[in-house]
Amino acid sequence: MVRRRLTLVAAGVTAAGMIATPLARRGSEARRAWSGVVVAGLASTTSLNVAGRWGGRRAGLAAAVVLSGTALLERVGTATGKPFGRYRYTGRLRPAVGGVPAVVPLAWWAMAVPARETAHAALGRRSTPARRVALGAAALTAWDLFLDPQMTAEGYWRWSRPGAYRGIPVSNFAGWALAGAVVMAALEALLPPSRHDRGLVAEYAGMAVMETVGFAAFFRDRLVAVVGGVAMLPLAAAAVAGVMRSSDG
Repeated sequence: MVRRRLTLVAAGVTAAGMIATPLARRGSEARRAWSGVVVAGLASTTSLNVAGRWGGRRAGLAAAVVLSGTALLERVGTATGKPFGRYRYTGRLRPAVGGVPAVVPLAWWAMAVPARETAHAALGRRSTPARRVALGAAALTAWDLFLDPQMTAEGYWRWSRPGAYRGIPVSNFAGWALAGAVVMAALEALLPPSRHDRGLVAEYAGMAVMETVGFAAFFRDRLVAVVGGVAMLPLAAAAVAGVMRSSDG
């Protein structure tokens, strides 16, 4: 009961942060702070949902592996340009460890498990480890179609060779798909799926809806709203339908 209440509070904080972010001036300290609130709230929501499903020990181990692994990946990425392409952090996101803002690996963890559970629920009876890894990586990359345009526009990181999609190169999304597959494979070992998880699927679906509405109505960027919405919303809808079917059965 206590964990459920804490999860609802964390989800509420995330939603409040997402609503407040576009109301603050672009590039302002207030918007940067709200972005941190969103990531922290989402990561807390994920951690509480994971602990409730797999237990605190497994949740802690999975979080440690994903956080450390993605922090290393981002460090390698900024040093070598692989696998995302050449980019650098501007120093606006603080604190940073080894040149990587702390919120970055936290964001990977925050959405990785919801993406995997969304894939599991969307696949239904066709769910296998290989299919979950592939679709989970796609679901996580779909979220980045919202994330990267917003963070790049805020000046949190810069690309050496800007691409066609709001200044972001295609290599970034290819890198996300590859890295996402590695993260999904790790989650298969650390958090083996069984029944469909309503809370984690609801996280992904909620982000899909709020990001689409946010970009369409508040950030006033219909291109990102359409591209990101087309990528995330069908997956979210299929996962919600899968959860509902399993509940009826």
